[in-house]
Amino acid sequence: MNKIPALLSTDYNEGLPGLPLLNFTLPLALEAGEPPEVRGLQRDEVRMMVSYVSTNQIMHTRFRQIGDFLEPGDVLVINTSGTLNAALSATRSDGTHLELHLSTHLPANRWVVEMRAYQDNQEKATRLFSHIHPGESFGLPGGASITFHTPYSPGQAVGRLWIATLNLPEPVHDYLNQHGFPIRYNYVKEGWPLSYYQTVFATEMGSAEMPSAGRAFTPELLTRLIAKGIQIAPLLLHTGVASTEHNEPVYEEYYRVEESTTRLINAARFAHQRVIAVGTTVVRALETVTDSSRVTHPGEGWTDILITPKCGIRAVNGMLTGLHEPLSTHLAMLETLTGRAHLEITYREALNEMYLWHEFGDLHLILP
Repeated sequence: MNKIPALLSTDYNEGLPGLPLLNFTLPLALEAGEPPEVRGLQRDEVRMMVSYVSTNQIMHTRFRQIGDFLEPGDVLVINTSGTLNAALSATRSDGTHLELHLSTHLPANRWVVEMRAYQDNQEKATRLFSHIHPGESFGLPGGASITFHTPYSPGQAVGRLWIATLNLPEPVHDYLNQHGFPIRYNYVKEGWPLSYYQTVFATEMGSAEMPSAGRAFTPELLTRLIAKGIQIAPLLLHTGVASTEHNEPVYEEYYRVEESTTRLINAARFAHQRVIAVGTTVVRALETVTDSSRVTHPGEGWTDILITPKCGIRAVNGMLTGLHEPLSTHLAMLETLTGRAHLEITYREALNEMYLWHEFGDLHLILP
């Protein structure tokens, strides 16, 4: 297989001009546009890069071998949020056909949403639709509608996300199961059933997009890990919509961390064992409830925490994650855990070794 040059540099996020982030060119060939099952792989057969921060050692394997790199007493912290059919067809009063993306369910039955327009009249690729007026309503399938109230913009570009009210003929989850479909971006050329966007951990529906770092786990693999003495600690964070077109600051998302999970994490930290977050959502939730003494507390609410090298990471010392886009704030989180030098080494390696990006791509296990 021909390798490509890994050209990395430092640049600034559009929405966060004071935050230098890793920049590189992501070739189209490395954007995973279909589930690994379609490529003839089991979920746990995606590739995994393992990197050790203390030594800069890098190893390449398949995800189903993750147990070879974990030790009895390690804690894997997982996100049990399930993915919704969060995309809906929408129609403007003038007949324009659009696509609505639900993001976050707020109190008082309000939603944070994003409206998308189809490119070149094709029902595959979409782009931001920002020509919306406060108070405007759009038709939805099954006689439903949505009314836009005001832009939702705590530091974000006005016009992308809006606060809106859904007017549905039935409970929201029933309605989405019947009329909705999974959110997908332009690199995914074909629609896939919701089952492809669901992790084995999912117990409570609420995420607009899949907490994808956990996708490769299977019941059989979990059984082997638990038998080895690996501890599984659940929490909940409902993820909102991302955007491949805007590198924006994070916004509020609902989380819940139970006392049973905090006991496992604090005990492992006291015993100098590893606490490994499965995904960036887990890190965000834990950092929200971990104090300056590195004690993690139970908590529930809304978090808009942004994790950067300036604030540090207190809750975890390892992470399982996918590969993130150039200039994304997720890279700031990874740099906080690994340092810039290690992050550059690993991303150069991932590019050279032709790892696949995005929710259907490969994984990176970061260990101390």
